[in-house]
Parts: sequence; structure tokens; C-alpha cells
Amino acid sequence: MMVDTKGFHVPAKLNATIPAEKRGTTRDRVRLMVMNGTGSITHDSFLQLSSYLKEGDLLVMNNSRTLPAALKGMHGNREVEIRLSRRISEKEWDVLVVDSSFKVGDTIDFKDGISATISDFGSEEPLVRLLFSVGGVRLTNMIYKYGEPIRYEYIDQPWSLDTYQTVYAAAPGSVEMTSAGRAITWRLLNQLKSKGINLAFLQLHAGLSYYGNDHWPTPSKHPEKYVISEETANLVNDTHRKGGRVIAVGTTVVRALESATDLSGRVSAKEGVTDLYIQSGYHLKVVDGLLTGFHEPEASHLDLLTAFVNYDVLMSCYQEAIAYEYLWHEFGDMNLILPEVRLQ
Repeated sequence: MMVDTKGFHVPAKLNATIPAEKRGTTRDRVRLMVMNGTGSITHDSFLQLSSYLKEGDLLVMNNSRTLPAALKGMHGNREVEIRLSRRISEKEWDVLVVDSSFKVGDTIDFKDGISATISDFGSEEPLVRLLFSVGGVRLTNMIYKYGEPIRYEYIDQPWSLDTYQTVYAAAPGSVEMTSAGRAITWRLLNQLKSKGINLAFLQLHAGLSYYGNDHWPTPSKHPEKYVISEETANLVNDTHRKGGRVIAVGTTVVRALESATDLSGRVSAKEGVTDLYIQSGYHLKVVDGLLTGFHEPEASHLDLLTAFVNYDVLMSCYQEAIAYEYLWHEFGDMNLILPEVRLQ
């Protein structure tokens, strides 16, 4: 059951429209709200993240790289915008055609002589399956040459693709930034390592989180590809064996790790597609804590948070975040959820 969207309202002034580094500061100087399962809250700076972790903990990050996934094409004499959502094969993507209705068999023409045909319905409405006339390097080059980062209505000006990347992004595939890691800098990573906090990476290529017109993805119909290496699986398992905590950077990491974990809590190296929907009552098998941003009341990401903390506790904490004027969305502030807060 999805969370009650009447639990809170985010004032428009709390929508972060400008990246921290464009506000005269640095990515890692955003604010940090730390909370545990009882509702205890600490307000701090994100630069102090290491104060809430301990030697032997493991921070797991998603190093999927953001694509410029918004493309303009022509349908006859009409310009249309498509937003890539999920790569199906070398030539096929599930896409959203923005503010337009299309039927199977319709074609869209792109630049550089590339066209595409609506070949089927996508994983759910309003997504459709788009079969491009080319694949491989030629299609990739067209996407990077002409595409732009997906920008939602609360962002009132365009920003470069680099603005939508984490500093450790490596494997292209996400159509939206895995924003929980945006505030992490090399300075902060070195700080964590010097304290004995271990680091690991996986990939989950994030699909569209919003279809527009107050239409949000159905969590169980939102498949995303993930890859967990043997090295990362071993690090997660060793962390638990030694009594450390596994802290996921972002809901994408939670989804990937929980999809690759057996009932005993052991993670396996794995590559696949997950449609796992985590919500209140879900028993987390491997992830102990979560570093994330602040989520809209309609987003399924918020449902996932209720697997870590009781809904009423979460709503109370979010109301405090609003009162303290934390910033929302990908350029906003950060929230660390721990089973217990241990100041070192």
C-alpha cells in the first residue's frame, strides 16, 4: 500500500532549482538531517557524514552515469519530445512521448538520418516501445550529440549534463541522475576512507521517476537493470560477517541489493532486471541504513523509506525538515536514516 500523500506538503520555495556549486558553495556543503527509527533527529552539515558512520561500515554507491535522455524529433511537420526510460535492446527503448498521443506504427524522425517506429506498448501507460532504425555507436552518438538532461518543471533553467552526474559516475545508462550521491565529493570519500569506512559500487540504471501531469510510475511495473559485481557482493557479506553496517546511497542501491539477496541475507554477484517494490512491512534483508534526498509525497521512493522507519515517524521527521527549510529534489539537501545514531 502506498503512503498517504496527505501526510505533508512541500512549499514551492523548498524546491531546489540551482545546484549547490552554482549557489556559491560546494556539493558537499548541503545540509544533512540524520534520523533513526524512533524519530530522533540531528541537524548537521553533509560534510560531517563520517561522524555518523563507524569503522567497518560500508557505503554502497550507484555509479550509473546519466544520459542526455530528452530528445527532439519530428512526426510529420510536428516537433515532439521523447524521454528515454529504459533500454530494452541495442535498438529498442521504452520511452515517454511528452504531451502527445501516438499509436503503434507511427514514426518519429531524428537528426543524422535516424528514425524510430512505435513498435509496441511499454511496461505501462503512457510509455511506448520505440524501435530505432540504428543501434550501437551510431544511436549512442546521436543521443549524446542532440540529447539534453531531463529537466522537470521545478528546474527553471537548463544545466549541463555534468551537473546531473555524481563525481564517481562510470557506467552510462540512467535517464535521471542517481541524485542521492550528488553531494558526495572526492574530498568526502577520502575522509570516509581515512576513518576506516569502506566503499563499494554497483549499477542500477534509473528509469523515469515521473511521467508528467501528476502521473507517477507504478512501482511494480517499473523494471530497472542492475549489475552487482563479485567484489561488491563480497564486501557486503564481509561487512555483515564482521559486525559492520551496510549503508545504501540512494533508493536505487536498496532496490538492487535487496534484489540480489537470499533469505539468509547473503548477496550474490548478479546481473538482471528488477521490479522489486519495497514498502512498509517489507523485511530488509541486507541494507541497514540509507542516505537519500527528500522525496515528494507522491513518489514511490517515499514508500521505500517506510521499510526503514514507521510511516508516522517518517511524516513527523518530514514535517520537521519542512519547518527547518531543507531543500527538496536532486539539487537539494540530504537525509541519513540509520537503525541507530552513533556519534564517534
